[in-house]
Amino acid sequence: MQKIKTALLSYGMSGQVFHAPFLHLHPGFDLRGSWERSRQKIEEDYPGVRSYPSLDAVLHDDVDLVIVNTPVATHFDYAKRALKAGKHVSVEKAFTSNAAEAEELEALATQKGLKICVFQNRRWDSDFQLVRNVLNEGVLGPIVEAELHFDRYNPNLSPKQHKETPNDGAGILKDLGSHLIDQAVQLFGFPEGVFADLRVTRDESVVDDCIDVLLYYPQTRVRIKAGFFVMEPQAAYVLHGKKGSFLKPRADVQENDLKAGNRPTSHNWGYEPDGAEGILHIENGGIIERRHLAAPPGNYLHFFEALYQSLTGGGEVPVPASDGVKTMRIIDAAIQSSAAKSYIPL
Repeated sequence: MQKIKTALLSYGMSGQVFHAPFLHLHPGFDLRGSWERSRQKIEEDYPGVRSYPSLDAVLHDDVDLVIVNTPVATHFDYAKRALKAGKHVSVEKAFTSNAAEAEELEALATQKGLKICVFQNRRWDSDFQLVRNVLNEGVLGPIVEAELHFDRYNPNLSPKQHKETPNDGAGILKDLGSHLIDQAVQLFGFPEGVFADLRVTRDESVVDDCIDVLLYYPQTRVRIKAGFFVMEPQAAYVLHGKKGSFLKPRADVQENDLKAGNRPTSHNWGYEPDGAEGILHIENGGIIERRHLAAPPGNYLHFFEALYQSLTGGGEVPVPASDGVKTMRIIDAAIQSSAAKSYIPL
C-alpha cells in the first residue's frame, strides 16, 4: 500500500484530537511528526515520529502532505510555502483569512499540479449526514426556510490569544461560522446574497462572538447562528418545507470521544445516544406523519480515506479549494454587510 508521508504544523488540540489519531490509524498515511514550538509531546504520544523545530524543517523533510492546522491568520502563508515546496496541503477551517487568499492558493496548487484540501470535518458529523439525507429524499417539499446553529454557553474568553486578539483570523464567524456556512452551501448551494449581524457579547471580548447571517436564495432563506450565551439546548438544524418540517439537535459524539482518548476502532464508533433523534413532521397524501429518525454514525476517518484516495488515485479531494473559496466569499460578504448594515449581493 502506498504511504503518504504526512506532517502536522501544530500539535495542540486540533493536532491531538482531529488529525493525529486518524493519520495514525489509517494504513495509507505515515505520520512523520509535527512542528512543535515548546513541548515535544507528539513524540510521547506516537513513539518514532519527529518533533520538528521549524516550518523549514518540515518543508525540507521527505514529506508528501502538510496539514496546516495553525491559527487562521497563518493559513495562507504556511499553505503557500508548503505548495511552493512541492507538498500537497490540507488546511484547517477557516481556509484562509479572505476569499482573495483562498483563490490564490487554489490557483497555485493548480499551477504546481498539487492537491489542496480544506479540512471541513463537520461534513462527516452524524447529525449533518441525517439532515442531508432527509433533504435529499425530498419529503419536506421545497424548502422555505432553514436555520443552522452552533450554540454554546461559555462566557469566558479563550486562553488562546490568537482567538481573542483582533487579527485576520479571529472571531466566531471564521471559527464555528465557517462550518455552518460550508454546510449551508452543501445543502442549498451558493446563495445570491448575504445580510449579517456580527456582535460582541462577552465581557471584555474584542472579537465577534455572536453571529446572525442570513443567506438569500430565490425561494429560500437560510439563517446561520452561533454564540456563547445559549444555556438551554435547541435544535441545531431546522428545516421548514412546503410539506413539513425537520428538527435535529447537535449530537455528534466524535469530538468528545476523541478528547476522552477514544479512537475510531470500535464497531459502534460515531453512533449518537438515544434521545438525540431528529423529528420529521410531514403531510403525506393527506396523512400527517410525525416520527423520530436516528442518525447514521459519524466518522471523520471517511475524510482521510477520501483524501488518501485522491492523493493516490488522482481524483478530487474530499473538500476542494473551490469550496473553501465559496465559504470565504460568504464570510467576506458577511463582514461587509455587518459593517454597512445592508444586504450584500454575491
